[in-house]
This record gives sequence, C-alpha cells and structure tokens, in this order.
Amino acid sequence: MTERFDCYYCRDNLHGKKYIKKDEKHVCTKCFDKLCANTCAECRRPIGADAKELNHKNRHWHEDCFRCAKCYKPLANEPFSARDDGKIMCGKCGSREDGNRCQACYKVVMPGTQNVEYKKKVWHEECFTCFECKQPIRSQSFLNKGDDIYCGPCHDKKFAKKCFHCKQPITSGGISYQDQPWHSECFVCRTCRKNLSGTRFTSHEEHVYCVDCYKTSVAKQCNGCKNPITGFGHGTNVVNYEGHSWHEYCFNCKKCSLSLANKRFVINGENIYCPDCAKKL
Repeated sequence: MTERFDCYYCRDNLHGKKYIKKDEKHVCTKCFDKLCANTCAECRRPIGADAKELNHKNRHWHEDCFRCAKCYKPLANEPFSARDDGKIMCGKCGSREDGNRCQACYKVVMPGTQNVEYKKKVWHEECFTCFECKQPIRSQSFLNKGDDIYCGPCHDKKFAKKCFHCKQPITSGGISYQDQPWHSECFVCRTCRKNLSGTRFTSHEEHVYCVDCYKTSVAKQCNGCKNPITGFGHGTNVVNYEGHSWHEYCFNCKKCSLSLANKRFVINGENIYCPDCAKKL
C-alpha cells in the first residue's frame, strides 16, 4: 500500500502534483499562494509559487518588481544598492543620490569623472573656474581670495602691486622706494639704464639716477669749485643766488676766505666778497 503524501494544510493528495516544500512541510500551490507566499516589498502582493522571486536582507520582490526606485530600470541581473530608507537603486542613480555635489552647479560628481578637490570640497573640472575670467582652471596654478578662486594672471591683475615705472603687476620680489613698488628690472638709471638694485642712487623729478649720471646730467655745478652739487657725502647744503649755486663750503669771500653762508656778502662779477673786503676793492 502506497504511503499518503498530502498537503500539510488542505490534506489533498500530492502524488503527481506540483508542490512546494516550506519549512520542512509539503504544501500544494494553492495553499502556498494563500498561506505561505512572501509579500512583495514593492507591490505588496503575494509572490506565488509560479512567480520568480528575488530577495535581499529578508525582503522579497517579484522579479518584475525589482527595479530602481529612481529610473525604474530592472535590476534582476544588474548591480544595485539598498538605501537606508529601503529604496533599491541602480549603480548610477545610487551614485547620484549619495555622491558629492559640485560646489558650482550642485549636481552630483559621478565616480570616475574628471573633478577637482580643494579644501575638502569638490567641483566638476569644467565648473572649477576663475572668479574673474570664468575660464576653467584645469592644470593651471590658482590662488584664492576668501571663497573666490582666481587663475594666476587674473589674481596678479586684480590684487598684485603695480610697478611704479611700467604699471604692470609685480608677481615676485620687487623693490620699494619712497613707498612705491618697482620691478627690480625696472629700477634702473634713467640715463645709462644701469640696474640700481643694491647700489647708491638718487632721484630727481620722479626719475632715479646712478651717482655718475646724476653728477654729469642732472646736478647743478658749483659756481665756486665748478664740481657738481650732489647730496652725496660732504657738502649737502647749497646756497642759491640769482641763478647761481654753490656748495655751502665753497660760498666764501674771494679775498679772505671767510664763509659767507647765512651772512651778508657782495658779489662782483662771478666772485663774492665779505663787506669788509668789498670796501677795499
């Protein structure tokens, strides 16, 4: 006599019929659909014995219900990610939701795309642009001013000191003279073009001169010793009278050599005399 092989629930004979084994129990398809089938996490309907079932972390789906929550792409044979809110997403949509967002356009920076990271922030490469000229920085060097990014040329143009001589930005080094910045290569003698960095020089009417050129081209000639009157070394004080100039130490009586600086004097031709010697002439 053949042993009975019945459905655990309805007791129908299962010989020659389709059945499902559930928790060590044999169940006919009708009872399985009614009493044992898992509920689909998406459509909330039972997943019948004849349906293909997918499961992930104790959740179950009909094969056709297992889709990306964002783009609805079928994921039965695709990589996917499960979010904390329970949504299932394809790799692309998951990256968009979870990825870093560009500081310029606020769109997601997709993994593997060209991007720039700076101070723990991220930009699309084409969004990382100069605040002034709006061109992408790419492989150029850049500088920041507050939260704004500048390419080198724009930063120099906007913020660098301008050379007093050529009016162009000073990007490195430079010389300061009378509170004015100069390129070292612009700080040259106006006459001979000799570079004046680290040498003695003087200025006249906003131009700078080396010592030699100042003596020969600019300085007044002493009416006494016939040498140039400069501000270098001995004899910096000058006496001027009727278009003539003297070193202070040369402004002496022609006859007795008395210094006449800040004293009364008499001039006769190109010579000067003290009042006493003038009376004897």
